[in-house]
Amino acid sequence: MKRNLGLNGPETSALGMGCWAIGGPYHGNNEQYGWGAVDDAESTRAIHRALDLGVTLFDTAASYGAGHSERVLGAALRGRRDQAIIATKWGYTFDEATRTATGQDGSAAYARRSAEESLQRLGTDYLDLYQLHIGDMPVVEALELVETLETLKAEGKIRGYGWSTDDPDRAAAFAKSAPGAIAIQHDASVLQDRPAMFAVCESLGLASINRGPLAMGLLSGKYHDGRTLPANDVRSQPLPWMTYFQGAAAAPEWLARVDAIRDVLTSGGRTLAQGALAWLWARSPATIPIPGVRTVEQIAENAGALAFGPLSPQELEQVQQLMGR
Repeated sequence: MKRNLGLNGPETSALGMGCWAIGGPYHGNNEQYGWGAVDDAESTRAIHRALDLGVTLFDTAASYGAGHSERVLGAALRGRRDQAIIATKWGYTFDEATRTATGQDGSAAYARRSAEESLQRLGTDYLDLYQLHIGDMPVVEALELVETLETLKAEGKIRGYGWSTDDPDRAAAFAKSAPGAIAIQHDASVLQDRPAMFAVCESLGLASINRGPLAMGLLSGKYHDGRTLPANDVRSQPLPWMTYFQGAAAAPEWLARVDAIRDVLTSGGRTLAQGALAWLWARSPATIPIPGVRTVEQIAENAGALAFGPLSPQELEQVQQLMGR
C-alpha cells in the first residue's frame, strides 16, 4: 500500500514509523516527555526492519529525546537514506546536553536554525517533510513562516512542509496560503474519529498523517491486565491531554470502548493493532498512520497490517455504529 505526501509530495508507504519513543528520556517543568528507557541498538534494528518490510516513512522531531531521536534515526539510515522518507518537526526548544525541554520558539529565525540542526543530526542534506510542531500557534503567526519555508524549499533543504495541529480551521487556513504545504499531522484513531480534519485534508489534497493511531499503546491490547507504567514514561504524567491513561494505568472507560470493537477489528486474522490501522486506511484515502515503535516485534506487527489492507466498508460501518458515531 502506498500514499503520497499531498498532491505534489513524494510517494511513501501507507504506514509510517513514529520515532518519539526512540528518543529516550527527556524532561522539563518536573514532567517527563519521553517514553522511558530505550535501547538504541534495538531502535536501529527496528528501523532497518521497517525498511525491509516496506515501511519508508519515519516521523521524528527535533525535540524528541532532545535531539536523540534524530541522531539514532540518522545513524540507522546511513547508507539507506534513498529508501526513506524523513519527516521531522520544529518549534519546541531544548538543551541537548541535559535532555531538558526549555520552551518553544515560533520565529522564522528558529525555523531555519532548527532545520539546519536537524539536517546535521540526521546526517542528510534534505528533509522530505518539515512540520511546525506548535499546534496552537495563531494562524497569522504560522503564515509569517511561509516565506522562510519556501526559501528552504527553494534551497533544496526541504521537499515540502506541514503543520502538526489538531485544529481543522488552522490546518485549512495554513494550507490555503502556503504553496508548499503537503501534509497535516493530527491525532486520529478508531477511538478518536476526526471527520473535520479528514475532510480538510481530502479537500485540499493534503496527506493526513495520523499520530496516536494506536491510542498511545492502548490499542495494542496489552494494557487490559492492569499493568502500570514507569514514572519516566510520558503516559504516567498528569498532563491535561493524557486521557487514555490515568494514574499510570489504562483508563477503564477507554478499555471498555476497545472491547466493544475488538471483534470487528480482529476479524480476518488481524491483531487488534492491525485492525486499528486498517480502520484508518478505510476511513480516508489521505491517511498515513505513524504508530510509535521501539522494538523489531512492534514494527513487524504494524507492517503486517499492510498485507490485510483497509477494513471493508461494511466493517467500517459496523465500527462506527458500535462507537455511536
